[in-house]
Amino acid sequence: MPRDTIKFSFNTTEYPMEAVYGTAYVFVDRAYLFLENGGKNRIKVSLKGKKKLNSKKLEELKGEFLNELLNYSFRIKLVRGNKKIRDYIISQALLSAIGGESQESEEEMKYEDDPLGIAVPWEEKYGKNHKNTKT
Repeated sequence: MPRDTIKFSFNTTEYPMEAVYGTAYVFVDRAYLFLENGGKNRIKVSLKGKKKLNSKKLEELKGEFLNELLNYSFRIKLVRGNKKIRDYIISQALLSAIGGESQESEEEMKYEDDPLGIAVPWEEKYGKNHKNTKT
């Protein structure tokens, strides 16, 4: 292995490939990246600094890469988890923008109807004895 390159691998079941590609894109200005299939559910990453880097700086670059990978993975998870509500909000906004009416008027709709399953009374979510404290 060249002295100005650091290689490592990780499990692809823990990180979606979208996160790997997003992370790689963030690093293209600082390093040359090489992604290889590392076998079953593994990916090998080689990072070579565009500027000469010592072993300490290469380890820092690896750590930054892994942190960014975690960041992208979390963002993807949030996007996927909020898809239902995001689609609902966008459809309602577009519908109102063209002058249409929603499936139910606001007078007819109650929180118990909750088509997305997101309305939960305070007592159910936090319990009856939970105090609302301001910080």
